[in-house]
Amino acid sequence: MASSAAASAWRRSLRGALLRGSPWRGPAPALAGARQASRTVSAVAVPIKVPPPPRKGRLLTGAMIGLAIAGGAYVSTTDEATFCGWLFKSTELVNPLFALLDAEFAHRLAVSAAAHGFVPREKRPDPPVLGIEVWGRNFTNPIGLAAGFDKNAEAVEGLLGLGFGFVEVGSVTPQPQEGNPKPRIFRLKEHGAVVNRCGFNSEGIVVVAKRLGAQHGKRKMEETSSSSDVKQGGKAGPGILGVNLGKNKTSEDAGADYVQGVHSLSQYADYLVINVSSPNTPGLRALQGRKQLKELVKKVQDARDEMQWAEDGPPPLLVKIAPDLSKQDLEDIAAVALASKLDGLIISNTTISRPPPADAHPLAQEAGGLSGKPLFDLSTQVLRDMYIRTGGKVTLIGCGGVTSGEDAYKKIRSGATLVQLYTALAYGGPALIPRIKAELAECLERDGFKSVQEAVGADFKPLKA
Repeated sequence: MASSAAASAWRRSLRGALLRGSPWRGPAPALAGARQASRTVSAVAVPIKVPPPPRKGRLLTGAMIGLAIAGGAYVSTTDEATFCGWLFKSTELVNPLFALLDAEFAHRLAVSAAAHGFVPREKRPDPPVLGIEVWGRNFTNPIGLAAGFDKNAEAVEGLLGLGFGFVEVGSVTPQPQEGNPKPRIFRLKEHGAVVNRCGFNSEGIVVVAKRLGAQHGKRKMEETSSSSDVKQGGKAGPGILGVNLGKNKTSEDAGADYVQGVHSLSQYADYLVINVSSPNTPGLRALQGRKQLKELVKKVQDARDEMQWAEDGPPPLLVKIAPDLSKQDLEDIAAVALASKLDGLIISNTTISRPPPADAHPLAQEAGGLSGKPLFDLSTQVLRDMYIRTGGKVTLIGCGGVTSGEDAYKKIRSGATLVQLYTALAYGGPALIPRIKAELAECLERDGFKSVQEAVGADFKPLKA
């Protein structure tokens, strides 16, 4: 019965995909309708000529449709969990094709695919050992998608559906801005790394607020019509949603930019992030100084707290910091975090350094921040240092170079309560997500931990005593 329903849903999804316009199949439905009307009026109307699609586009589209047809045949003969696993596994065949495309175009295509439902949806429950409560919010697993992938909140539902425990959108700036000139994203494939200098390209607060508001309203309607008593994960539905706030490049008042972000977006967020660590916005990292950070955090906290909140209270406030900080910088940030009762720190953003072996790559000389595998050791060391300096009293999110469940486990043992990734998803595709969760569960069980919380900071037993 379940497989029959799944097969029907699959056929409807495929039919809808083929009927919708795409960049490679010609005009969108609205344009097609207009053309049909013109033919009715005049039999001699000249049809619009559509240029042939690029070869790489035809190849990618053909592969996706082929997988859809194969999936339609497979789903009718197997149970939902097995089919779900097959669907994630099948993306390994498509993902290498993205490497044939320009890096930024491939990124845009991936976001669009997630926004329109052309990605697998995780139906299998997460292992219970991965569940964790943070800030009074229940995460089904501690693996999240870092900011930078879905900058404009276009694909929240699809990305959460991939099985992430949480997704962070942004960075969102008050006013729309194009960011830095292209090309601005460079793959260092041999090292599983990326250099980017995007510069907070954003559609702006108004557009993002409209999208998040629509998603929020849809979820509320679903809750009202649902007979289930089970509360979904966060404000965006299943899973937790973080909103990362940035400042405009030409802004002379950074505090005002972040306050505007709080006023416009905090009601849709399960947590908020002040991004003061991107290397691609001039002067931004100077906000990590003790005096500047203290003033900024207070201004943003005051703006958040003056708003009206329901019983669950205001969203937690975090700060995202750089990995390229001196010991004194780290001491200053830890002091501000403790004194201001900051809800958390994300460690870390991209690095302006070029850790070996990536330093030898020709594209490593491009200006911008480096992410991916070469960042793992540097960002994890900063994470460990900050866990010690805060005495384990501030929630830390480990980010930087995570490519496996073992990597995520090392971040957790080093003091991270939650873990984020991004570059690994660009290289590994959706199949990476269930694999990382399964590997992390194995690591926890192997070492005798009954939960993620038990393992947080396990490398520092005196601090946990």
